[in-house]
Amino acid sequence: MPPDPIARFRRWFRDAARAGLPLPEAVALATASARGAPSVRFVLLKEATQRGFVIYTDARSRKGRELAANARAALAFHWQPLGRQVRVEGRVRRVSNREADAYWRTRPRGSQLSAAISQQSSPLASRASLIARRRQLERRLRGRDVPRPPLWTGFCIEPRAIEFWTHRDDRVHHRERYERTPRGWRITLLEP
Repeated sequence: MPPDPIARFRRWFRDAARAGLPLPEAVALATASARGAPSVRFVLLKEATQRGFVIYTDARSRKGRELAANARAALAFHWQPLGRQVRVEGRVRRVSNREADAYWRTRPRGSQLSAAISQQSSPLASRASLIARRRQLERRLRGRDVPRPPLWTGFCIEPRAIEFWTHRDDRVHHRERYERTPRGWRITLLEP
């Protein structure tokens, strides 16, 4: 049976959740502009399936613009108490509107309201203006669903490589890199 790094990732993710680690879904997302200028920030992983790793954001945000301009990204999970890291590299595609709508409906109303009024990554005149816009939308939509903004969407990182790193004493860490090939995943051990 060929190796399945997605199944392995899901086991490690469950281990982190069962260990009670705060926000095991927190992941560093690295993007780059069309000219190659790098940028990194933490986001929350919402799905990990055979097709890839899904995060959600406003497409107008810096990360959204960079993912549109340069459809490659990297993720890094670090579960320090377990002595584990996972790195993912791959191509990026937007999820369908249907998928974005389905996930939007699972979000708490407060998060929906905030996402609907935010012009993520744009300069903000004042926090007071942000809070006022949110309150205004909350009043306007009282008793009704908050519609998903058209540019609030998901991005799927389709992995081409996944590395599993395990802490070992004296810096003799164990590293395995899975690379997708036309015949499936190839595993390479890496020096620590």
